[in-house]
Amino acid sequence: MKNITVGYALCGSFCTIKNSLEQLKKLSELDINIIPIMSEIVYSTDTRFGKAQDHKTLVEEICKNKIIHDIPSAEPIGPKNLLDIIVVSPCTGNTASKIALGITDTAVTMAVKAHLRNNKPVVLGLASNDALGASAKNIGLLHNTKNIYFIPYRQDDPFGKNNSLICDFSQTKETIEKALEGKQIEPVVLS
Repeated sequence: MKNITVGYALCGSFCTIKNSLEQLKKLSELDINIIPIMSEIVYSTDTRFGKAQDHKTLVEEICKNKIIHDIPSAEPIGPKNLLDIIVVSPCTGNTASKIALGITDTAVTMAVKAHLRNNKPVVLGLASNDALGASAKNIGLLHNTKNIYFIPYRQDDPFGKNNSLICDFSQTKETIEKALEGKQIEPVVLS
């Protein structure tokens, strides 16, 4: 994974952003260029899991690049062929569904759409309370979509939140490596 450029996008599964940022730090220790991307919600919303400004400051310190956080800034990713791979982690059911249906109304969905035009891999790290509900059919579509790869995932609380899925964030680097080879890390669904 030397000398590559990774787009790293964060969506609004606020309770899992800390887990994702731990993986972002590990990736930053490699010899790669990381372009951070945030959904407009993550970029501007304070929650009980942290203040938006604190997340922005930390991400820019880790990546040593400014955050792409709006559609006009994300659109050139494709035409300029800026990335070798893009990771969306956490990826909400909402964002996964939009990607599956080609809806490009956020910085993250525009970044993915723009990147896919270059036939390069997209890695999704699901973290959604609705993944096995209304979003399930769209996640299923993504499993059959060229250049889409998943960080292995499981139900995080089958009895308390029966529609919820969460990826194993610790497998982010390995999933990226396999996706760059055109392969899905296995197993994708963990027990």
